[in-house]
Amino acid sequence: MLKVLVTDTLAPQGLEIFERARGIDVEYSPSLSPGALESAIVDVHGLVIRSATKVTGDVIAAGRELRVIGRAGIGVDNVDVAAATQRGIVVMNTPGGNNITTAEHAVALIVSLARHIPQATASVKSGEWDKQQFVGMELYNRTLGVIGLGNIGRVVADRGRGLGLKVIGHDPFVTEHAAARLDVELVSFDELLERSDIITVHVPRTKETTGLLGSAAFDRVKPGVLVVNAARGGIVDEKALLEALEDGRVGGAALDVFVEEPPSADHPLIHHPRVICTPHLGASTEQAQVNVSIAVAEQVRDYLLTELIGNAVNVPSISRELLSEVRPYLVLAEKLGRFQGQLCPGAIEQIEVEYSGDAAKLNVAPITVAVLKGLLESATDQVNMVNAPVLAQSRGIKVIESKTSTTSDFASSITTRVKGCVDRLVEGAIFHGGQPRIVRIDDFMLEAIPEGPTLLIHNHDRPGVVGQVGVLLGEAGANISRMQLALVRERGEACMLVNVDTGPSDEVMEKLRNLPHMISAQLLDLGP
Repeated sequence: MLKVLVTDTLAPQGLEIFERARGIDVEYSPSLSPGALESAIVDVHGLVIRSATKVTGDVIAAGRELRVIGRAGIGVDNVDVAAATQRGIVVMNTPGGNNITTAEHAVALIVSLARHIPQATASVKSGEWDKQQFVGMELYNRTLGVIGLGNIGRVVADRGRGLGLKVIGHDPFVTEHAAARLDVELVSFDELLERSDIITVHVPRTKETTGLLGSAAFDRVKPGVLVVNAARGGIVDEKALLEALEDGRVGGAALDVFVEEPPSADHPLIHHPRVICTPHLGASTEQAQVNVSIAVAEQVRDYLLTELIGNAVNVPSISRELLSEVRPYLVLAEKLGRFQGQLCPGAIEQIEVEYSGDAAKLNVAPITVAVLKGLLESATDQVNMVNAPVLAQSRGIKVIESKTSTTSDFASSITTRVKGCVDRLVEGAIFHGGQPRIVRIDDFMLEAIPEGPTLLIHNHDRPGVVGQVGVLLGEAGANISRMQLALVRERGEACMLVNVDTGPSDEVMEKLRNLPHMISAQLLDLGP
């Protein structure tokens, strides 16, 4: 018997799927302590969780028989995905199961905030009847600024138009053509701040989006703007928000998420009279709970019984037999996409993926998907091998796939060409033993291992540049593990790919860019 352990609350409809499956024994034990989880998972084949269970590296190490982790919901930040991948454990989520619910909650917060509904309710229940205290904002013809036009942001924009709001949006990864199809005016971040009467955020929490609405942003907003965060805690800087509320730059805020959850009882935003808050209820409707419970149960059941992989965040949705054949190319493809995505931090219009030599003989469809997954990782935390093509299409990215049996320097290679915020070519090849390498960046030919923090340095070909880079990184404590050099002699330009153990700080990167003869210096994270 295959054993499935469910450690968070799951709707009965999801549990019934496991109970009806032949060959699967389900154990329902919500709210296990970390220590108890490590003991309970020893002989478990499938683990089903929500947001409460923390699947750490220790838990994964203890699960000697563990094959799949299913997350009922979108976020997998409570799962050590890297450790699971290293162990060959599939990590699945359920994208789309709660998009509508989360968007509706954001709209409910907008209306409640504009009309002071929670405060007015509390006032009436305390025996008061003070209408003048709760004069609100009429939403009709006001401007709603939506930051992030992904699956949830698009629904919020649509519902906002239904309320008579003028909807503008900012998303550097969405083209104007895609935004026009949504009937949303695409604007810059600064313009959104300056024009919006209400700002709602619907982006993943990443290094780039943490503190996105902070002091600098609040200095640019329309006085009295309303701020809504039903995405992730930390996207809105809580200290800066409090200061903006106090001095009137922000007229009110609605928060469904906090940096620390639950927040402390004396958190100043909770007690602020112009802040309304809910305990992370974005996905908390009966329908959403049932949807994600059924989805995760079906996915885990199908994988355990038939090896069918669906909605996986760390492996493609293909059979195990095909996976063994194409795995090296999948690894290379995702790294090429990640490389391109970080070099083009804005709207991408087109990506062309060309397969040559032995790679052209394969079923390249999942490999192209791996390129797209890597490409979109810097734009959204909801991308996986299943939804990457859909997300690319929704963002207006044209995908061109081609094959050629002609080879030049390598027996098997993948070439990616991106057009959009930058036009760039990055080529990779599979070396002996299935080892991926970056072999070309535009006109620069090299052989670099694509892993971990990596510096891409473009400079004029002058004596001493390499030494200056090494000295600066050494003084900053950044250890260089590998360095690859390339030269285009006709232009007098050189390129370096430098693998470092730890990514340099922003200050060190700025010093690199200011070195003599430097053209550009970018820090990439190419993953394990």
